[in-house]
Amino acid sequence: MITLKETKEKISAEPHWWKVAFFDFVDDFRRHKNLTAVSEPFELKDDKIDALLASTAEFLCDESNLDAPDWLEKIPASREPFFVSGLENLKATAIVESPLRFRIRKVFVSENFLNRV
Repeated sequence: MITLKETKEKISAEPHWWKVAFFDFVDDFRRHKNLTAVSEPFELKDDKIDALLASTAEFLCDESNLDAPDWLEKIPASREPFFVSGLENLKATAIVESPLRFRIRKVFVSENFLNRV
């Protein structure tokens, strides 16, 4: 099972490939639906990635009807709005479509951001 802490460490080690580690975690969490994957806090280093990971973990817990660990609530919002797509013409759509767990931390994604084939 892939943990959120391991995912953060992989992203920190290879930021260029953050999406690979990120979506490996998402897929693995959905497969196992086990709170152990999000039970251990990670070191806060990058406010955007920290906010994205916390929002994603809470979203996945909600989706699986699991109670998210309390430590996730302590992860602050990104200092600046973080538009994950990075595309200027998708910003308005992301503002409207972002799930609440992401908007709370100023992370903006499309509504299908975590959908996987």
